[in-house]
Amino acid sequence: MSSPAAELSSLATALDDVAKRVTAIAESYAGARRDDLATELYQVERALAGARRGLARVLDTSSSSGRSRPGAR
Repeated sequence: MSSPAAELSSLATALDDVAKRVTAIAESYAGARRDDLATELYQVERALAGARRGLARVLDTSSSSGRSRPGAR
């Protein structure tokens, strides 16, 4: 079984890939004058970016909590 940090890192990479794919599809819809669909997909892209930032915060917090801190027992 892999560590939680490794799994979270893998998920973050997957979110990056999915976001890129969503953006590409949104751009194709925008080029085809389907702004309604492009707008929805750009909202999905923003949600994925937010999820990616959330995972990054968890990874940063979990990696720093494993280090020795002054005053920690």
